[in-house]
Amino acid sequence: MVNFTRTRLVFISIGLFFLVIAFLSLGFGLFLMSPADKGGADQIFFVKEGSPLKEVAGDLEKTGLVTNKTLFVLWTRVKGYGKDIRAGEYSLSPAMAPVQLIEILRKGLVLLHPVTIPEGFTRDQIADALADKGLADKNRFLELTRDKALLQQYGISGPSFEGYLFPDTYYFSRGMPTLAILDTMVKRFRQLVTPLLENSQPMAMKFEDVVTLASIVEKETGRPEERPLIASVFLNRLKLGMRLESDPTVIYGIENFDGDLKKRDLTEKTPYNTYVIHGLTPGPIANPGLESIKAVIDPARTDYLYFVSRNDGSHQFSRTLAEHNRAVEIYQKRKGKSPEKTS
Repeated sequence: MVNFTRTRLVFISIGLFFLVIAFLSLGFGLFLMSPADKGGADQIFFVKEGSPLKEVAGDLEKTGLVTNKTLFVLWTRVKGYGKDIRAGEYSLSPAMAPVQLIEILRKGLVLLHPVTIPEGFTRDQIADALADKGLADKNRFLELTRDKALLQQYGISGPSFEGYLFPDTYYFSRGMPTLAILDTMVKRFRQLVTPLLENSQPMAMKFEDVVTLASIVEKETGRPEERPLIASVFLNRLKLGMRLESDPTVIYGIENFDGDLKKRDLTEKTPYNTYVIHGLTPGPIANPGLESIKAVIDPARTDYLYFVSRNDGSHQFSRTLAEHNRAVEIYQKRKGKSPEKTS
């Protein structure tokens, strides 16, 4: 009789255990499949870089996206997703079931914001564009672009990443590490520029010099058809040992330039004043587009040594100083202007 009673108690205990498990499983399943608020509106939710799972779950509960942070953490760990939650900005809704929220967070389906970097933008302008979109801290971005260890890691010998931040339209998430943004731009540069150099005729110029000269060409003209001509002028001057005498290089070397280039600026000795120094600047002065890089790799075949603005966005090219002076007289002095650009 005693054995029968014990056996009965064992079966009852086992039955109760499985009943509890069944109820827990049912409750767990209901939690995972039931939205916190079926009529809830979408809201922006941030996951900070390095945030632990418990913190993310707590924030989800505070904002009403889930009803139980503990169950959210438990299921995420059961599935092995504990370390898969990705940082970034998300559009989430209480109308989404927790199982759906977990999938969105682990797959990193973040909101992406477009930012367009025009050809010829400097790294400072790029930093402003990113900051305006809330995608990066300006000071942090500029700090990274000057980081010597980082430059060495990417194999860039110049003083900064200037020239290697490729102009394009990018889609970044708020909360994305600034280093990842920088890396994306540099990789885009290498993806598009490296094939150009590999498929071109051997050049006497080093890779870094091509980029530097392309950046000067980019800043000198906005007309695509003129870029090979501008490149030919500078290459011809370099071959003859002449100074480049490029206004944009002077401007780049002036801290907090106010937009008014003065005659005294052209005589002030800075590493970027090509009216004073011979050869190229220490590094690029902007981030050139593909067309400017192509123009340096495959310039027009000319014997031009000078050019001056026609004041309509185009330039007059000359072979001799006498020709150039006549062009300056026609396009600049007769209009009551000092020469806007004369090389």
